[in-house]
Formats: sequence, C-alpha cells, structure tokens
Amino acid sequence: MNIDQLTERAMRVHALYDELNHRVRGRTWNREEFMLGFVGDVGDLAKLVMAQEGAREMPGGREALGHELADCLWSVLVLARLYDVDLDAEFRRMVDELEVGISAQLDT
Repeated sequence: MNIDQLTERAMRVHALYDELNHRVRGRTWNREEFMLGFVGDVGDLAKLVMAQEGAREMPGGREALGHELADCLWSVLVLARLYDVDLDAEFRRMVDELEVGISAQLDT
C-alpha cells in the first residue's frame, strides 16, 4: 500500500472509532483528545523499546513492539488528515532537507 491507501484505511478505522465512541459515550474525540491518545501510544512504544533493549520488563515482546509502531503510524496518518497535511509531500521535503544538511556536514 502507498501512503494514500494507508491513510484511507486509517481514516476508515478512525470513523469506526468515532461511531463506537458516539454510541458508547455519546461523543467523539476531538483532535486534541486524539493527539493525547497518540502521546499515550508513544509512551507505550518507549516502554516496549526499553524492554527490547533489556532496560525493563514488558510483556508482549517483538509482537507488541510491532503493534505499537503500527498504532503510532495509524495515529500520525489520522492526525495528518485531520490537520490537512500532505504527509507524503512533507515527508519527502523533510528527508531531502535532512539528506542535504547531513551530507554537507559530512563533506566539511
């Protein structure tokens, strides 16, 4: 799948969560709440990385690490869409800038 296809799939799941939250809680998450959920996922990812490096105990191992990485990617894709950011273009621009900047430092 390309990034557009990943984003469309991510948004379908986001819509399902909205439907579920509306049914269960009578409301959906706003963008700020979604971002805070993402921050929690990043915290979980950090713990799993620490566990992979032997710095802490955490159940789930590599499978949990893969799941959390995918969960974080899902959140980034959704946030990009919610804020109308062309993630593909921004990623390419950012990587180009990093490559040029790092290469220039290595050449000195």
